[in-house]
Amino acid sequence: MGRFRDIDSILRRWAFRPDVVRARMIRARDGRHVLQMRIDLGVLQMEILGRPDGRRPHGYENYLEYLMERAAQSSAPFVLSQRQCQEVDREFLQYHYRRLCWLALGEFRRAIADADHALALLDFASDHAPDAQWLALHEQSRPLVLFHRAQAATFYALEQKSPESAAEEAERGLAQVQTAIALTTDQPGPEETLMLEQLQRLRTWVRESENGQEDRILQQRLAEAIAAEQYELAAQIRDQLRARQTHPHP
Repeated sequence: MGRFRDIDSILRRWAFRPDVVRARMIRARDGRHVLQMRIDLGVLQMEILGRPDGRRPHGYENYLEYLMERAAQSSAPFVLSQRQCQEVDREFLQYHYRRLCWLALGEFRRAIADADHALALLDFASDHAPDAQWLALHEQSRPLVLFHRAQAATFYALEQKSPESAAEEAERGLAQVQTAIALTTDQPGPEETLMLEQLQRLRTWVRESENGQEDRILQQRLAEAIAAEQYELAAQIRDQLRARQTHPHP
C-alpha cells in the first residue's frame, strides 16, 4: 500500500451535524482559497471559481458551455445522449453543493451566480431532453433552486441597503417557486409547502424591516424639522407617522 494520509484529525475537529450545512473557506497549501463542506462520511472540497471540481470539460469553463457549443454546431435537432445526461447531473450536483455552502456562509452574490447556472442547466436540459420522463424528473429540482435563489437575492439586496429591492426579490421568488411547483405537481408535498411558508415569512419580515426603516427616516426628519423650528413641516411629518401607525403598510 502507498503512503497516504488519512483525514481523521480533520473529522474529529469538525463534527458533522445532519440538521445544518457546515461549510468553511480555507487557504490551500498553494495559497488559493477553497471551499469545504462537512458531510456524514467526510469532507467535500470545492473550488470557489469556475466549476466546483476545478475541471474544464473539453476545454470549456463548464459542461454547460460545452453543450451549448455542441448544440449550436449541430445541423440536426440536438438531443442529449445518455453520457451527456450523466454529465449534466454531475455538474448540477456540484453546483448544488457549492450553492448550499455559499448560503451557509452568507456569500449571497456567489449563491445567486451558482443558482443561475443550475437554472441554465435545467433550461438547456428542458430544450434538449432525451424523453419526457427524464425531463419531468429533472424539473422537480427547479423549485428548490428557485427557493435558494430567492433567499440569496433577498438577503443580498438587504446587504446593499436596499429594502425595497429586497421586498421585490422576495415577492418575485415566491411567485416563481409557486409557478414551478404548480408545473411539477398537482398537490405540493411537505418539502414544497415548507419552501413556500419560509418564503412567505421572509417576505413578511422584509416588508416589516422596510416599514421600520421608513419610520426611522420620518422620525429623523421630524427631529430635524423641530430643531429648525419648521413646525408646519414637523406637523406634516408627525401626521405621516401617525397614519403609518394607524394604517400600516400591508
